[in-house]
Amino acid sequence: MSSASKVGAVVVAAGSSTRMGGVDKTFAPILGVPLIAHTLHRLQLSPRIDQVVLVLAKGSLEKGRKLVQDSGYTKVTNVCAGGPRRQDSVRFGLDMLSACEWAVIHDGARPCFDDAMLQRGLDAAIKFGAAVAGMPVKDTIKMTQNDLMVSETPDRSLIWAAQTPQIFRFRTLMDAHRASSQDVTDDSVMVENLGHPVKMFLGAYENIKVTTATDLIIAEAFLRASSTSAP
Repeated sequence: MSSASKVGAVVVAAGSSTRMGGVDKTFAPILGVPLIAHTLHRLQLSPRIDQVVLVLAKGSLEKGRKLVQDSGYTKVTNVCAGGPRRQDSVRFGLDMLSACEWAVIHDGARPCFDDAMLQRGLDAAIKFGAAVAGMPVKDTIKMTQNDLMVSETPDRSLIWAAQTPQIFRFRTLMDAHRASSQDVTDDSVMVENLGHPVKMFLGAYENIKVTTATDLIIAEAFLRASSTSAP
């Protein structure tokens, strides 16, 4: 990658944590620090990331800005409020990135990624223009009808569970956001709908998204074994 190819990351953490039993997962403590701090810490340390925008729920903005300032996360240039949908939150974050050729979209609730994963993603994105972290599914998948009767058993070897980071050429992702009117679960769907190729790259089974209280325990175990956990 050229030294002029600036890479910006949008960390999306504006959800309502509805499956956490009233706990705001973004600031739930793991190893003594908020979950989001582990995510930001790894981006701060990565030589591949030039700029970070943190997108939070409106009620968490003050807490997030204080965390960024107190922790010395100098790569975080903006902390902004999210929108009603995930894709709205991503778009608000993209609007805050400054002159980036590449956009890394990452769930704030995935603190267990590593720099090698970022490098794999950037390598794939440079070659194909869009790349998504993921892992081959371990279980047999069943497609069902509305009455829960099995309609199809797809070939498991062709099915991957998508994760983040997802990495795109900035212009391509912005074009996808402008063209999309439907609700989507991740950014790659919008890019796919443009007819643009999207490359899967290897994430990690440890790269879980914290959605329940049990996930906090699992993430803590993975982070405890890591050498790059937030202090």
